[in-house]
Amino acid sequence: MKSDWTARTAVLICLIVATMTLPVRAQEGGPATAEKGVQEWNQWRGPNRDGNVQANWPSSLDDKHLEKIWSVDMGPSYSGPIVVGDQVFVTETKDKKYEVVTALDRKTGKVLWQQEWEGAMQVPFFAAANGSWIRATPAYDDGHLYVAGIRDVLVCLNAKNGDIVWKIDFPKETGSTVPTFGFVCSPLIDGNNLYIQAGGALCKIDKKTGKLIWRSLDDGGGMNGSAFSSPYLTTIGGKRQLLVQTRTNLVGVDPETGAELWVQPVKSFRGMNILTPTVFEDGVFVSTYGGTTQMLGVSGTSNAYNVTPRWNLPAQGYMTSPVIVNGHAYIHLRNQRFACFDLKNGKETWRSKPYGKYSSLVSNGKQILALDQRGDLMLINANPEEFEVVDTRKVADDSWAHLAVRGDEVFVRDLNKMTAYKWTKAD
Repeated sequence: MKSDWTARTAVLICLIVATMTLPVRAQEGGPATAEKGVQEWNQWRGPNRDGNVQANWPSSLDDKHLEKIWSVDMGPSYSGPIVVGDQVFVTETKDKKYEVVTALDRKTGKVLWQQEWEGAMQVPFFAAANGSWIRATPAYDDGHLYVAGIRDVLVCLNAKNGDIVWKIDFPKETGSTVPTFGFVCSPLIDGNNLYIQAGGALCKIDKKTGKLIWRSLDDGGGMNGSAFSSPYLTTIGGKRQLLVQTRTNLVGVDPETGAELWVQPVKSFRGMNILTPTVFEDGVFVSTYGGTTQMLGVSGTSNAYNVTPRWNLPAQGYMTSPVIVNGHAYIHLRNQRFACFDLKNGKETWRSKPYGKYSSLVSNGKQILALDQRGDLMLINANPEEFEVVDTRKVADDSWAHLAVRGDEVFVRDLNKMTAYKWTKAD
């Protein structure tokens, strides 16, 4: 009996030791990570697709509080970085001919792998200031990376080695035209499916095979091609639905069938409905270039929805999707000013002086990190009473890509550079 007990104990100890030495992975087939409680920046606007993260930030942006870890020169891109486990995924346009995806080591910036395909284009001369390079932010899920190229092409990559799993050329697949100003929508993943506004429509795709399941909201693309906004998944009236901004409408769509649940026209200049729909309670906040800022109440069931404008202000949004903190929307407007709106009554509580042309926003529920187009990073208190800048630091020269935040790290995609920073506990 004693020898049996000793043998069983020895086997158990070996198993425990072996288990302790196995690498921990964020998801099967994905980048390795041993960190617990860290939210991965795995898609457009972060883990919840709303610009909000769980984090505590120091009260300063100086070198003592926010340390620069590494920086890598790259080709031009407006795509925001994706950060999952031990990898940072970034895109670029190379030699005005190829689109390139690069996986970098999160801690060192070392190149782990690269993948490329032909896919560049030249936007019209009157839009040249917007650049002729890749725009959409990729999405990561279950060991795969989903990247949308400027010519309406969606590519699925193995996140471990960069191998192409499948590829969809929407103009060839659907007969649509290549977007005049380039493809912009960032893919949304839900379960086994991927949703994206491409090919002049909203498309549902099997994420594993690349099979096109259905197309909805088909407007044919037209001269300007696909919509500028990215879809958002939520529940309204007990019904899960996709909120989709087309070039002319805000629409609730059944994610299973693609059926339109409700439609609300949204005024904008030349279809520039750019912001991601933002949900507060049972309402949707929208703000458009050439239109207004408004709160739309959505009520009812899948058989009979009602959309009711609750308030409407003359302020115009541009490209900045807002963050919501304690019932207030913080946003950067077309006139280059930051503003705060009380979502319940539509009151504009403050408006700042002009800053850059665009700003990406991330909030931890108390403060806001704002990276404007000029490359200035600002730490702002989420104070509905006044515009309260805590600190400002120059971190880039020209940045239209969305800021990424993972745990105590901040990632900035300059037009021609990728840089990683790390918060310290010094205060």
